[in-house]
Amino acid sequence: MKKLSLLALIVLTVFACNNDDDTVDACNKATNIQVSDITTNSATITWTDPNNAGSYFVEYGESGFAIGSGTTLIETAATADLMNLDPETTYDVYVQVVCSSDNLSMYSDVFSFTTDVLPVIPEFRPTLSELNLFSGNLNDLTPSPNTFEYDLITPLFTDYAHKQRLIALPQGEQMMYNGDGLPMFPDNTVIAKTFYYNNNETDLSQGKNIIETRILIKLNGDWETGNYIWNEAQTDATFDTDGAVVPVTWINDSGESQNIDYEVPSSTDCFTCHSNNSQRTPIGPKLRTLNFDVNGSNQLQTLIDHGLLSGLTDPNTVEDLPNWEDVSLGLDRRARAYMDVNCAHCHTEGGFCQDESILRLDYETPFEETNIYIRRNSIEARIQNLIPQYGMPLIGTTILHDEGIDLLLDYLQSLED
Repeated sequence: MKKLSLLALIVLTVFACNNDDDTVDACNKATNIQVSDITTNSATITWTDPNNAGSYFVEYGESGFAIGSGTTLIETAATADLMNLDPETTYDVYVQVVCSSDNLSMYSDVFSFTTDVLPVIPEFRPTLSELNLFSGNLNDLTPSPNTFEYDLITPLFTDYAHKQRLIALPQGEQMMYNGDGLPMFPDNTVIAKTFYYNNNETDLSQGKNIIETRILIKLNGDWETGNYIWNEAQTDATFDTDGAVVPVTWINDSGESQNIDYEVPSSTDCFTCHSNNSQRTPIGPKLRTLNFDVNGSNQLQTLIDHGLLSGLTDPNTVEDLPNWEDVSLGLDRRARAYMDVNCAHCHTEGGFCQDESILRLDYETPFEETNIYIRRNSIEARIQNLIPQYGMPLIGTTILHDEGIDLLLDYLQSLED
């Protein structure tokens, strides 16, 4: 009996409400929010209004903002242009339908989108941050999505500094396969190499000390070089052409304190190494030095898959430079690879030492044409010496590379056997 009475009460209440002149239809929330025309600082959003109300509140802000604390727009159509946004930033958007002054819908479900990345600038601006090579805090060295971070299977030695290497191609353009050496880069390509030391190799949580970022930019068919020296606060780097000496202290992976006077090269120094036949040129990113796995994927295949390298379908057709630290390889291959990366840019046809030396140290040069055997005693003496204009390499290092020297001495000794 009580159940029947309760049911009757509910029916009467519903009937009474249906005949209340003050009752208004529910204002349904907006749905199907979409975004278009995203740029670095703007975007357009649209939505569906099941009420056909024609009046809306749009509130937006950086992802995670609390409703009521964002920027609010009043719109009369189911679309809104969001302006003055920050690049590389995720925004949340809410839409509220205004059916009447006293009848508002619930907020829509949150809709999120991310603004575009700033393009890399192929110019030598006063500060490194202006080139847009990195995302977020500059000293985190987080590469921009518009760059490709690469490594070399056998890198050049620079006083035990770590290096981060980036290539930024113009949007929609590609490098072109041109044999095992350097690919053909399009104009407005930017190549960046940042040198840094971990403060403590046994405890990377102690951070790093970034010294310099070297830049190559291809403009009108020619490469231009420039350096950026990082400030002490590690917040930015300033364009420099004169070079500098920077005292550096760090703890190596054996727990030993190390001290050097690191030399940032001048523009003239850069040209010494980065030139061939009086034309500036990159040194490192030859296809044969990129042809190995990084994080489980072959770098050349990754470039192909991302549409950054054309003219090559199979990385296996590219010769690969040996890793000089791979002791499973023959001594000859390891030593020749080391000399190729550290010495051959000068000791080659058209290189800085073409007329001063008969050595030709490109990895591909047949041994009998390198003159290594003829000059073995000179090589042995000069790689162990820091006397200016005598020790090798001529520039780029201030201390001896003990491991590299041991390799070359073993190799040169083997030629006597």
